[in-house]
Amino acid sequence: MRSENVPSADNQQERLRFEGWLVGFTDGEGAFTVSILKNSTSKTGWQVFPEFIITQGARSKDVLYLFKEFFACGNVYLNRRHDNHNEDLYRYCVRSIKDLQNVIIPFFSRIVLRSDKRKDFSLFCKVMGLISNKEHLSIAGLFKIAGLAMKMNRKVRPKFLESSLTIRQASEGSEEEIVASAWRHAGINS
Repeated sequence: MRSENVPSADNQQERLRFEGWLVGFTDGEGAFTVSILKNSTSKTGWQVFPEFIITQGARSKDVLYLFKEFFACGNVYLNRRHDNHNEDLYRYCVRSIKDLQNVIIPFFSRIVLRSDKRKDFSLFCKVMGLISNKEHLSIAGLFKIAGLAMKMNRKVRPKFLESSLTIRQASEGSEEEIVASAWRHAGINS
């Protein structure tokens, strides 16, 4: 059953306003992130986790369900880590590669983000392209993805680049050379 807050396709103007609101809300409260986490069952020992996330406090969590209903994918999760807040945080997350490629990316490609988040979205799309081409299944591809993730996720170096396993697999060079190599793979001048 569709919420009365999410406009139907019958009213085009209302739908366009709502879509603009979704984009504006994402500009302020959303994130496109890429994590690379250890996974012993993966051939490389690492797994790539791209996500689209919107976070809200408990008092505003209902807005997350509007995103879930509009996109018809993803889930809302309780995150008990309060950080600087005095209340539980809730997250709307889309983690499915299929949903990211077929729903989230086409939407934000059609209705453009206006803030600096547009750059993160562009990098996110590049990562998703690498995943589509199965490059995330090789160490070289993981380096490309890690370099892009470093540019977008608050400039934090992925744990993948700090792992001694990665350093041994990647090269005999110093950690600085390995990180520089990841940046070169991602097309970033260090």
